[in-house]
Amino acid sequence: MMFLRSLLFNIYFVIGQAFFVFAMFLSIPFPQPVIQWIVKRWAGSLHLAMHWIAGIKFEVRGKEHIPEGACVIAGKHQSAWDTFAFYLFLYDPNYVLKIELTRIPMWGSCSKKAGAIAVDREAGASALKMLVREVKDRMTKGRQVIIFPEGTRTAPGTRLPYHPGIAAVYGAIEQPVIPVAINSGLFWGRRTFLRYPGTITMEILPPMPKGLKRREFMAELEQRIETATDRLMVESGRPLPVDNGGEQSAA
Repeated sequence: MMFLRSLLFNIYFVIGQAFFVFAMFLSIPFPQPVIQWIVKRWAGSLHLAMHWIAGIKFEVRGKEHIPEGACVIAGKHQSAWDTFAFYLFLYDPNYVLKIELTRIPMWGSCSKKAGAIAVDREAGASALKMLVREVKDRMTKGRQVIIFPEGTRTAPGTRLPYHPGIAAVYGAIEQPVIPVAINSGLFWGRRTFLRYPGTITMEILPPMPKGLKRREFMAELEQRIETATDRLMVESGRPLPVDNGGEQSAA
């Protein structure tokens, strides 16, 4: 049954994404709120499909830590789910993503129109300056910027070094940087076909304190996100998938 439900959901995901990307592409000549409206419809429809087809629900804790207006959210990234989840409850989220993704035909143009910030990680210091400049621009417009500090999806139970871009942003803006923990990879993992029923939990943590030095900030941010993520994975009761095909206990 799980195989069949996963198959049906994956078919819906591919067909639905193609339909909504085409709709977003057609909306490019119109003001930015139009394409954001379409993206939110896609996020909502995907959430319903997850629930009714794959048996996956989600819970968001700590919404009270999200201010009205502009902020930066630094989140754990385990699943494709993370790339649309914030559209389910934020007013105007803008994602930071790898520049390679903006080179995908149609989708790249749509992501730029929706306010995404593309970063060329090979560009070094100039990429950091561009990132800070673009984030500041979004802050003046009252938007929420989503950054995944590890830069890519990770398997549950694993960590990658946090990239320095988030520290550069933290030191350059007045708005809060808010850590977010997620256990989505236990239910919708990277490079996996099966979708496991259950409840994805996202926990929005209190904003990072102001005035930390770069090294202090990075250590504190990673500690908060990883500790909370580990706790959420244990709470789920699901085993941790391992890239080599084995599993290890979440406990």
